[in-house]
Amino acid sequence: MDIVTLVISLFVLLFAITVHEAAHGWAALKFGDDTALRMGRISLNPIVHIDPIGTVIMPLFLVIIGALPFGWAKPVPVNPFNLRHPRRDNLWISAAGPASNLTVAAISLVAILALKTMS
Repeated sequence: MDIVTLVISLFVLLFAITVHEAAHGWAALKFGDDTALRMGRISLNPIVHIDPIGTVIMPLFLVIIGALPFGWAKPVPVNPFNLRHPRRDNLWISAAGPASNLTVAAISLVAILALKTMS
């Protein structure tokens, strides 16, 4: 993998992690829990979502040994006692992260196809 591809991949990964975690916090806020908002975690600033081990050390280690890199971000705090319907709302909050990943992937695909047809 060349350095340009690596740098682009890292930026894409950081963006995806940030959107994913912010989506969890945004969904929690919509269902009545403002914990993530008060902690500044509903943000597209990647720094607030970085977990030193899961976002930096583990992926770097896996790249160095030639394994498939994976990692995680700092989990968004959710207080189920603040939710109006805890069981149902927690399902929606949990689904918000993967749904945001699929949304970003779909938007990216449309953008790539549009750029490809323009060239």
